[in-house]
Amino acid sequence: MKAVVTGGCGFIGRWLCRKLKDKGIEVVAYDSLDPQVHSQKPDELPGVATVRGNMLDRDLLARTIADADYIFHFAAAVGVGQSQYEIARYCEANITGNAHLLEILSQRRGRLRRLIVAGSMSAYGEGAYRCRRCGLVAPEPRPDAQLRRREWEMRCPTCSATVEPVGTSETKPLRPTSVYALTKKAQEELSLIVGKSYGFPVTVFRFFNVYGPGQSLSNPYTGVAAIFLSRLKNGKAPVVYEDGLQTRDFVSVHDIVQANLLAMDNPKADFQVFNVGTGKPTSILDVAETLSRLLGVESLKPEIKGQFRSGDIRHCYADITRISEALGYRPSVTIEDGFRELVEWARTAPAFDRFEQAQRELAARGLVS
Repeated sequence: MKAVVTGGCGFIGRWLCRKLKDKGIEVVAYDSLDPQVHSQKPDELPGVATVRGNMLDRDLLARTIADADYIFHFAAAVGVGQSQYEIARYCEANITGNAHLLEILSQRRGRLRRLIVAGSMSAYGEGAYRCRRCGLVAPEPRPDAQLRRREWEMRCPTCSATVEPVGTSETKPLRPTSVYALTKKAQEELSLIVGKSYGFPVTVFRFFNVYGPGQSLSNPYTGVAAIFLSRLKNGKAPVVYEDGLQTRDFVSVHDIVQANLLAMDNPKADFQVFNVGTGKPTSILDVAETLSRLLGVESLKPEIKGQFRSGDIRHCYADITRISEALGYRPSVTIEDGFRELVEWARTAPAFDRFEQAQRELAARGLVS
């Protein structure tokens, strides 16, 4: 068996490549080695072939995946904030790049056992909510006027009462609030359409907030846990938007890999979309405080400035019922253990704090208020 992992030199891709190799599968990592993500040359992956190329290099991509039994499509331009002003680059990398992959697969001979696509929880936009009067609701994004009043919580679209977040299931309508989120929605829908048309199984995973050893600590548009660690390692306090009580579902990279392995040869994964998370919400303020404590720098208190960013949502955490019942997925890493592992790795990892530069770029475009 042979597997190709696009974005295979990235954070999640490297973990997956190692596990696939351990299963006796021939593995090829296809990666552009974008300097924003790979500020330093990544370590070699023993036993894994590496092909440097991006998703727009159609000929190289076609040669690389020609005889693959499995393709894990993780390559993407990542980052909500940056996508709001590098619109063409994100659409080109994520939508056009994905289209090249699918068109190649539509023309190749020989059966592909499975295409697994890394989707994103960002495609939901806001998560699911419950109103005490009206039941389950899906509110529209908060208007700027409300945010300027620092009224952070979501309101019922029917009665305007404050609503409480609940687990977001795969049946919730997708309402992206950023360019990045829209490109991820397009990726999963394109892949499912083409896979069904040409008869190769496709599985889409909507990853929630992934963290773990190997994250880029120098990319200011990566996950919030890595951004906070970069600040803390450089003796600076984490900056928290809104009031810090917004919640996300933080899932260890080990559980992301678990989900991918479970789907490889399981027909119950054919043409399915699955959330991959823990099913538990954690506030952004809790993340900042936990990382400060584990790193031993509690004096660096989070700065809560009451600012908000264009495209940010208030709450979203996963309902993992579908993946648990279909594939037997069970989250195996608690957030305390996972963050402890992340911090121990981060103690010796390079971290260039570029948060303030990214903040200035967003502010100059009116994307931070």
